[in-house]
Amino acid sequence: MKKQYKLGVIGCGFMAQAILKGAILSDFIRGRKVIVSDISESNLDAVEELGVKTCMDNEYVAENSEYLLIAVKPQNFAEVAVEIKRAMPEKIISIMAGVKKNKIKNAIGGGVKVCRCMPNLPCTVGSGMMGVNFTDFNSNSDDLEFISNLFNRMGTVLSVEESKMDAVTGISGSGPAYVFMFIDSLIDAGVNQGLTKDEAKILAVNTVLGGAETVINSDCSVPELIKRVCSKGGTTIEAIKVLEENNFRKIVNDAVDACVKRSKELSER
Repeated sequence: MKKQYKLGVIGCGFMAQAILKGAILSDFIRGRKVIVSDISESNLDAVEELGVKTCMDNEYVAENSEYLLIAVKPQNFAEVAVEIKRAMPEKIISIMAGVKKNKIKNAIGGGVKVCRCMPNLPCTVGSGMMGVNFTDFNSNSDDLEFISNLFNRMGTVLSVEESKMDAVTGISGSGPAYVFMFIDSLIDAGVNQGLTKDEAKILAVNTVLGGAETVINSDCSVPELIKRVCSKGGTTIEAIKVLEENNFRKIVNDAVDACVKRSKELSER
């Protein structure tokens, strides 16, 4: 039976709002084909201007939507599952961190298909990175096209096995915080060297942007690019020596490892 809405969204927090704005403002989907539910009236008010239907009835959203995007906090999923199970949704897209597909399937039942996605904060400005597991939808090109295009509006999509989703969390899901911390540290260092905070911020932010663009567009490996900047007896190599002596790479690796371990702990609850 044809559903009234193409996309239903349960949970309308920061990331769900970014997905909706990306999809609707890019004309991928019309607002009238989307229904959104949330317990917060202010969250619903934030997306009403997009022309979507809003309500506070999760079961109604699940019953009347072809694709159901679940964007609630992981700890709230059990309660939501009880509400939507009666509607027997067939196609679920989840952006809940640490909630495995089998947990969703066991809670919903009825042979539901699940696509799991790990977006990140830059999705809110159209420059996101998303690891997505499409496995349940591989046999249907229409489903694959819809889900891929939904996320493509927010940035870059990488298809991954679900077993790698914790690693995705450690690199791209949580990674923006590492980048922000690095930028903030560069700004502080610039201020310590006599720059104003605004000057240091412009220099740091645009250097990180330029560095990333160089990696994307260069045929050289990242280690080769490092060597290109490090002239023998020059200034950069002295900075790199300090980073190496203080185990910069190990610090980054240990940080990602801690993040991945926590992601695994949450997924096993």
